[in-house]
Amino acid sequence: MKTISGRLRLLASTAALAVTLSNGAAMAESLVLYCSVGEEWCSAMANGFSRATGIDVAMTRKSSGETYAQLKAEASNPKGDVWWGGTGDPHLQAAEEGLTEEYTSPMLEKLQPWAVSQATSSGNRTVGIYAGALGFTYNTEVLEDKNLPVPSCWADLIKPEYKGEIQIANPNSSGTAYTALASLVQLLGEDAAFDYQKQLHNNINQYTKSGSAPAKAAARGETGIGINFMHDGVQQRVGGFPVKVIAPCEGTGYEIGSMSIVKGGPNPDAARKWYDWALTAEAQEIGASVKSFQVPSNVGAKVPPEAPSLDTVKLIDYDFKEYGSSATRQRLLSRWDDEIGSLN
Repeated sequence: MKTISGRLRLLASTAALAVTLSNGAAMAESLVLYCSVGEEWCSAMANGFSRATGIDVAMTRKSSGETYAQLKAEASNPKGDVWWGGTGDPHLQAAEEGLTEEYTSPMLEKLQPWAVSQATSSGNRTVGIYAGALGFTYNTEVLEDKNLPVPSCWADLIKPEYKGEIQIANPNSSGTAYTALASLVQLLGEDAAFDYQKQLHNNINQYTKSGSAPAKAAARGETGIGINFMHDGVQQRVGGFPVKVIAPCEGTGYEIGSMSIVKGGPNPDAARKWYDWALTAEAQEIGASVKSFQVPSNVGAKVPPEAPSLDTVKLIDYDFKEYGSSATRQRLLSRWDDEIGSLN
C-alpha cells in the first residue's frame, strides 16, 4: 500500500507541477508589434525588447499606408498592440480617427522638441521616434553611362532627358511618397503640385509599394534616380553601392517617424512597456547597428555619423497637423488616384 500511495503522491505532485508550468506559460507576457521600418531594424528592435523585458514579440512588417489600413480594418477587433515606425502623417490620421490610445510616457522629457510636438498635436496618441529629410538617391554609374546630369532640384526631375529613369512609391501604400506629395503641395501650391506630378509621371518607370524601394533600385542600377528619404540612400551607399544622395534645392519635406499604441489592443500593459523602452537612448541606438541612419528623438541617443544632418538641408515648414489630418490626406490621395494613378 505504501508503494501505491507513494506513486499516487508522485502522480499528484507531477500533475500539480504541470498545472503550475501551464499557468506560468499562460501568464507570460506577449506583444503584437506592427512595424513600418526596414525588416532588419524591426527584427532588431523586437529582439532587443524581448531581451530587456522577457516579453515575447510577434512582429509584422508593413509600410505605413498598409499598417494604417490594417488598423482601420481591425478597428472593431484590434489584433495589434503597438505600431512602431513609419511616417508620422498616417499615425496622426489614426490618432484623429480614434484608432490609437492616449498615453503620456515618462520618457517624454528626454525627447527632441519635434518629437514632443508630434505628441502634443495628437493629444498624446502618437510620439516622434526619429526624423529624416526627403531627397533623391542617384546611381553615379548609371547617370555617367547615359551621359545624364546629376539632378539637384525638383525642377530637374521633369526634364525630358530623365524619361524612364525615376522611381517613387505610390502614396497610397507608402508614407514616404505621401510625404513627397504633401511636400510638393506645400512648396508649389496644390494645383501646381499636381501639374508637376503629371509631368514627372512621364519620367517614372515604376511606382513602388515601399518608400525605400526606389533607393534600393537605384543602388542596383535598376533605375537612375529614386525619390526617397535621404537616410535610405545613405544606407545603400554605406552598403557599398555606387549611389549619392542629394536634397532638392527648392526645399524639401521631412518625416517625424512615429509610434502609437493601438486602441483596444490585447496586451495594453506590454504595449506601454514597449513605448517607454523604445524612447530610451539605448533602444534608439539600435537603428545604427543595422545601418538605419535616421536622427533619433531621444536627446541622449548618439546620432549616427552617417545620418544626413537636418541642419544642412533646406527644410520646409512642414504642416504635420494639416497633412496628417484624415480629411486632407484622403482628399490628396483621391486626387492623386484620379489625376496621376489613372495615367498608368
